[in-house]
Amino acid sequence: MKIKKAFILLNGSEPSVFPNLSEYDIVCAIDGAYNHFEKNNIFPDLVTGDFDSINTIPNTVEVVNTPDQNYTDFDKALLILKERGYFHIDVYGGSGKEHDHFLGNISTAIQWKNTLKITFFDDFGTYFFIEKSFEINNIKNRTISLIPLPTATNISTKGLKYALKNEDLMFGERIGTRNKASENTVEISFETGNLLIYISNK
Repeated sequence: MKIKKAFILLNGSEPSVFPNLSEYDIVCAIDGAYNHFEKNNIFPDLVTGDFDSINTIPNTVEVVNTPDQNYTDFDKALLILKERGYFHIDVYGGSGKEHDHFLGNISTAIQWKNTLKITFFDDFGTYFFIEKSFEINNIKNRTISLIPLPTATNISTKGLKYALKNEDLMFGERIGTRNKASENTVEISFETGNLLIYISNK
């Protein structure tokens, strides 16, 4: 069965380069992110949010108003996509501008990490929560950071310059920033907790 892929643009810093949007089954603008689409004559399939930061609500694409203030616009958009059968979500505009939004987006991603495959992209790198056994290829010499939120236990790595062997990380005590891929393939495993991986673009 073909995996349906969704593209989301959040209202953070706009990417300088977009991916090929035709590769996605649905393209979504979340609230004020539609302003960037409109400015660049890009037409998403879906615009959703509580519309507190959008300049113009479009009338030529699907619009779903989600005014519930108990959840973020990002969280509500993920629920819509999950209900429509999208489980692979690429997110742009998740960082930059107001840092509380960035932290909120990470918090939302933690809540959905067991249900959806969410990957964030920006002009500097890619970041996502990994499963307890993870492998990635073609990344030699790129910076890799391991961020526990709040903890990750019994971490072991292969292919990193500074290897971990059955070690624990805890936010506020010890985290694994600015490591380097010494091999083309990097393997990471851990036992419990949440582990966010950041990979630089170069």
